[in-house]
Amino acid sequence: MKVAIIGIPESGKTTIFNALTRGRAEVVAYSPTLTPNTGVAKVLDSRLPVLESIFQPKKTVPAEVSYIDIAGSLKGFGKEGPGGEFLNYLTTADALLQVVRAFEDDKVPHPEGSIEPKRDIASLDVDLAISDLAIMERRLDKLETSLKGVKAAERDAYLKEQILLQKVKAELERDMPIRLQGLSKEELKMLANYQFLTAKPMLVVLNIGEEKISQASQLEVEISSLYPQFAVVALCGKLEMELAQLSDAEAGEFREAMGLSKPALDRVIELSYSLLGLVSFFTTVSSELKAWTIPAGTPAPKAAGKIHSDMERGFIRAEVVSCGELESCGSLAEARKKGLLRTEGKNYLMQDGDVVTFLFNV
Repeated sequence: MKVAIIGIPESGKTTIFNALTRGRAEVVAYSPTLTPNTGVAKVLDSRLPVLESIFQPKKTVPAEVSYIDIAGSLKGFGKEGPGGEFLNYLTTADALLQVVRAFEDDKVPHPEGSIEPKRDIASLDVDLAISDLAIMERRLDKLETSLKGVKAAERDAYLKEQILLQKVKAELERDMPIRLQGLSKEELKMLANYQFLTAKPMLVVLNIGEEKISQASQLEVEISSLYPQFAVVALCGKLEMELAQLSDAEAGEFREAMGLSKPALDRVIELSYSLLGLVSFFTTVSSELKAWTIPAGTPAPKAAGKIHSDMERGFIRAEVVSCGELESCGSLAEARKKGLLRTEGKNYLMQDGDVVTFLFNV
């Protein structure tokens, strides 16, 4: 899973990036020339220790989330220049994480002169829509030209694409992001190659000050009621960044003293998985226990292809047991004995927590 971190200047994007990745990227004032920061976070899954106790692997590989901290402003996205360069980073992301400033700091004035999260969210929505509209307009111009000399066999496809883009563009101009336009699966598939920004799932992180930690839940509810299509979490980026640099034990003590529950990373990943409809399955091969992330409802052969394309191409069957059932049995042999280790074919849809062995032949 790849998540791009965006937001207006001085919102604390790099601070949040460091909190999520345990990174030490320099937190500096906004500059359009800054290179994006990239980092990887390990997904802590409570099922991995259970499976480790059963399989005793030599190596355990958790799932990973890649984060990219976009330094540039979204102004001018979809056009040539810095905006166009930064756009390339966003289009490859599975989801966008919008950092919204909700903290006061006289030393770091807000670009708009005041702290107003609702205004900033609306402003960024407009910037994303402008980027999408710029891409649509260029493509529609090309389609108009192409239709004048296109072969009859290709004409229908071009017309279908033109009609869809015109419909989506009209709704976008009425402030309706693509993710809310109720498009069919076929229409979304037609638009997939464009990687439109307003079509991507959005996670909003309200970056609050320490004095507002007790109000975090209230702020989440308030923003969620206005933007039910977004996943929303409120956290103190500065504090979470500092805690991320401590050991797990030390950070845990601080959290308990301050009445905090989960680390920012865990909360953000949980919301990201839910927002994207992702699940995890596990494999044990060559003394390596590994977690894999896939969309819910993925067929077994497609999941096997996540490991290697040959496994999808030569898929025969899958031996599957749920993590919970395996834990109650204590071993694969006992799960097989009790009939809980199942043989599944090509039509099986992977479930969250499946422990699987793929059989294939190429």
